[in-house]
Amino acid sequence: MATSYAKINPDIMVWARERARLSVPVLASRMNVTEEKLGAWERGEQPPTFKQAQRFASRTHIPFGYLYLKQPPEELLPLPDLRTVGGRQPQRPSSELIEMAQIVLRRQEWYTEYLRDQGGKANPNVGRFSVQASVADVVQDMRLVLDVPAHPERGTWEDYLRLLIGKIEDAGILVMRQSFLRHYTRPLSVDEFRGFAIADPLAPVIFINQADAPSARLFTLIHELAHVWIGQSGISDASPDSSRREEVFCNAIAAEFLVPEEEFLANWQGDQDWQVTVGELASRFKVSTWVTARRALTLRKISRDDYLRYIHQIQAEYRNREKRQGGPTYYRTQKGHISETFSRALVSEALSGRVLLRDAGSLLNMKPYRITAFAKELGL
Repeated sequence: MATSYAKINPDIMVWARERARLSVPVLASRMNVTEEKLGAWERGEQPPTFKQAQRFASRTHIPFGYLYLKQPPEELLPLPDLRTVGGRQPQRPSSELIEMAQIVLRRQEWYTEYLRDQGGKANPNVGRFSVQASVADVVQDMRLVLDVPAHPERGTWEDYLRLLIGKIEDAGILVMRQSFLRHYTRPLSVDEFRGFAIADPLAPVIFINQADAPSARLFTLIHELAHVWIGQSGISDASPDSSRREEVFCNAIAAEFLVPEEEFLANWQGDQDWQVTVGELASRFKVSTWVTARRALTLRKISRDDYLRYIHQIQAEYRNREKRQGGPTYYRTQKGHISETFSRALVSEALSGRVLLRDAGSLLNMKPYRITAFAKELGL
């Protein structure tokens, strides 16, 4: 039988590989072909077989039909892009970021319809302030709504993070967290974004890039909460170098919420190693050393170079950490990552028959047969 070749556009192959952020050697290895053969496909010197073209589409996460397009499709982020890299707009967003935002938006849209069916009203916390407001006023209002003091008197920053997530969900704001898209082989890039907010009047959502070092997630959580408070949806990197007005404002709110300036300055020990002081203040405010180092940067107690070296060290330690044995179960992890409030609503509707198990599984990124066991984890 004669071999059938796919008469596809080689320029689309190059686009698809670069879109997936794969080098020629890496993709060739995943395709189980030589780099020379992959290069020949991309240069149009030799077409792949249909089977090879289908595998290429699968490995680069594009629909097979895209390979026949005359030019790459225009892919846009479904949320405002508030990120900055060196003070400039970042390069083309990755497929993982685009798809992750689309997934969370589908969940948010389902939950919006669910609330409407339940007679839900607009969330009073969305857009309570504008960027013209005082940082102190916004922080005070957020603490009052969440019913939390300036900082906890006991526990760890991990305890504080769990407490705040629970309080935020109680305030009608869904909190979702993931570190990869559908499978661990498609990790979310921390260099690309740290989180995003959907400031919907009825069903606001905060998403945290769980691939980030745990010590950075607390700041991201409050940064994105600030976006909800000013009614501004968008994808953020929460960079201290950002010049965008809303990002600067949300950074200032997160910093003051977690580490009040007056108390920080009163307890800063300038006569000792700053890293020691950062550790002591982290214990005092029940936040991570990452957060206190960032506060020290913004209050000009340490240099930008010191700060960058410090957080790079924290990131490296997290990347090189030893994997713990055991850990939470699959269902407990899902409950924490896909918003317990959202999960309970969706699974309840699925168990009642008002939502197909197939559709619920798609929104949860879970096999339909797992939903019954997940319901038990949720206490349903």
